[in-house]
Amino acid sequence: MSNKYHLPRGTSADGPYDVLVTPESAGWGYSGLRIVTLQPGEAHALSTHDSEFLVLPLTGSCTVTTDGTSFELEGRTGVFASVTDFAYLPPESAAQISSAQGGLFALPSARTERSSLSARYGPKEDVPVELRGAGACSRQVNNYCLPGTFEADQLLVCEVLTPGGNWSSYPPHKHDTARPGVESELEEIYYFQVAGDGNGFGYQRVYGTPERPIDVLAEVRSGDTVLIPHGWHGPSIAAPGYDLYYLNVMAGPGQDRAWLICDDPAHGWVRTTWESQDIDDRLPFEGLTQQ
Repeated sequence: MSNKYHLPRGTSADGPYDVLVTPESAGWGYSGLRIVTLQPGEAHALSTHDSEFLVLPLTGSCTVTTDGTSFELEGRTGVFASVTDFAYLPPESAAQISSAQGGLFALPSARTERSSLSARYGPKEDVPVELRGAGACSRQVNNYCLPGTFEADQLLVCEVLTPGGNWSSYPPHKHDTARPGVESELEEIYYFQVAGDGNGFGYQRVYGTPERPIDVLAEVRSGDTVLIPHGWHGPSIAAPGYDLYYLNVMAGPGQDRAWLICDDPAHGWVRTTWESQDIDDRLPFEGLTQQ
């Protein structure tokens, strides 16, 4: 069943982008994501306008040039192989992204009225790698651009890697109501890749309340995107035999950049079961170390 919040691969392509999600196309105010493929020797010009961006290699390496400064991004061979270095671009920037060998690059963004930061490089050695949950809820989170890991005005970015057969983004949680110290108001984008031969899949659930309904149960494959304007989201389910990756992009109207969530009260008790379980021994993924 089609759903305006589930964008299968190719359905949000536009111009040079494999995926183009803007605040306007999503029907909200802040979060955005572009995915661009560069052929060997190809370059892409990016104007950030009123948003801040990351340049985050998914596969391959690139050079990011802006305001007379160049950042050489070593990148990676794939999202399951390692974390990556990245570049930050502030609003009102003009940048060129070029790749000698070619690759696939994510450009997560957040609209912001503040512009206090300059372009800079994020070393992969500084990316905290966290193992969350336990048992069948074990997953790995690469915390690129969150409060306490990398400074930005509004933008929040992380990656979640879930071994085949496991559940992540669980218990279901939400962050759609501003409650200081309890919950942030954040729009969220999930961009998926599935390991394997191209036949792999997973599932993503999003559901709301009677006052703010939303209903998504999507079979997701590599290149799919899911939009989460509000509501409980989770689980993200990796089918047995197929490791699941998703890039999370979040932003919202709050002046205090924070990621505060609340669990669905019907399922929050699941967290207490992790105390008696071990973390899945398939984690961390090959080439990734916990820091």
